Amino acid sequence: MVVVGNRKTTIGDFFNVIFEGEKIDIDIEARKKVAEDYEFLKGFAKGKVIYGINTGLGPMAQFKIPDKSELELQYNLIRSHAAGCGNPLTDIYAKATMLARLNTLIQGKSGIHPEVIELIMDMINLNIHPYIPEHGGVGASGDLVQLAHLAVNLIGEGEVLYQGKTRPTAEVFAEVGLSPITMHIREGLGLINGTSCMTGIGMINAIHARNLLDWSMLASSMITEIVESYDDHFSDELNSAKAHHGQRHVARTMKSILKDSQLIRRRADHLYDNNKTIDVEIFKHKVQEYYSLRCVPQVLGPVFDTVLFSIHVLMNEVNSCSDNPIIDGEKQDVYHGGNFHGDYVALEMDKLKIAITKLSMLSERQLNYLMNPKLNEKLPPFVNLGKLGLNLGMQGVQFTAVSTVAENQTLSFPMYLHSITNNNDNQDIVSMGTNAALLTKKVIDNTYQVLAIEMIAILQAIDYLEIKDQLSTYSKSKYEDLRKIVPKFTEDAVRYPDVRNIVQYITENKLQFSFED
Repeated sequence: MVVVGNRKTTIGDFFNVIFEGEKIDIDIEARKKVAEDYEFLKGFAKGKVIYGINTGLGPMAQFKIPDKSELELQYNLIRSHAAGCGNPLTDIYAKATMLARLNTLIQGKSGIHPEVIELIMDMINLNIHPYIPEHGGVGASGDLVQLAHLAVNLIGEGEVLYQGKTRPTAEVFAEVGLSPITMHIREGLGLINGTSCMTGIGMINAIHARNLLDWSMLASSMITEIVESYDDHFSDELNSAKAHHGQRHVARTMKSILKDSQLIRRRADHLYDNNKTIDVEIFKHKVQEYYSLRCVPQVLGPVFDTVLFSIHVLMNEVNSCSDNPIIDGEKQDVYHGGNFHGDYVALEMDKLKIAITKLSMLSERQLNYLMNPKLNEKLPPFVNLGKLGLNLGMQGVQFTAVSTVAENQTLSFPMYLHSITNNNDNQDIVSMGTNAALLTKKVIDNTYQVLAIEMIAILQAIDYLEIKDQLSTYSKSKYEDLRKIVPKFTEDAVRYPDVRNIVQYITENKLQFSFED
């Protein structure tokens, strides 16, 4: 059971709820805080002008709403903004959106009725997910459109994703015994304002990014074994000469993976032995490997640092109130501003997708190294274990990897800079945060495919060289796990099921060399 509201919610909590299926509960003090701020706002709002309670929304805020129409306004805000288009978010992203929204509301600064947080908690625990289309929000008053699709469910309308089907909310609620919320004072605006959709998607992106990074470090380590590389490029001594945390982490991880490998060479044994005369003009074994092998700590190091900083920003966002206005029961006041603005998340998503695109580029270059015998000088073309000329090995899937990386490179142009004025120029600078998060998701999905292709090539190379028993203990264990999914092949066959199955395996099996909250 994950309890929210008694401490800061972590990315580990998201992992446990979204991927491990743990139930959630709300801390009693958080429940109390929400109730107290609701009661404060109910009394404070009488006779005052407060945005979104008795005024119109956005550029229509200058229009005063009659007292008798205030609750109707809240319903109108929800229904009018449930206007998204495109494919719906899949279950885990919709669920993450709900969990992020719940964390915003339990800060007790939105003035919503406590029944709202109870219903969101119940929907999360029953795996009833809102039907949220991908397209709609510009990330300035937050994710107004996407969050309206959640809010419309909370009032018993719209559609939900339940047990693999899209069904009317009212029908599912009746089936499981849930009741919609009723409007009290600002449940409409309090539900659709904020960054919860982009943040929820971002948290899942960050979890997958960490997983991709770990698999990339493993792939890089196994290729290091395949080429019988020298050990100094991932040594403590070399990498401590630079002050970057990520570079040192990647080097330490590779060193740990390779600690008992029988294939890694010590430079001192081969090139620094004073008792051995080296009398050759051309070295058969390279003195230094290509950059895609030798510079892994320097390439993946900034990826690691970027992922960790993105997690830091996302955790700050998910433990914040991204509403407007902010209700402060302790100071007995209401503050208007722009905490709904998604720039923090948008910028981190763009940085994250650039980092993961670079990771996919490294993977593709390592794959190319294995494919080309003129580079590796020890494997057949395309790691072809069949008859050269008649069989084609992995030639076809290399095209797929190159094409996919090229798409990543195009997708990595920053969405953060795509501000377009809208809302009658009221929203004159926007974040496009949800678009940024969704493009990052696409880059991550693509990168799983590239890594899967690389891993298959690594398996084939290990079998061609017959070095399985010389691998490190950790590398050998992962080799054996992956070979159960894709056995050694010599004949040509349809390869896309192999790629798909490896993608599923590495997506679901998170190595977690150092999963940090």
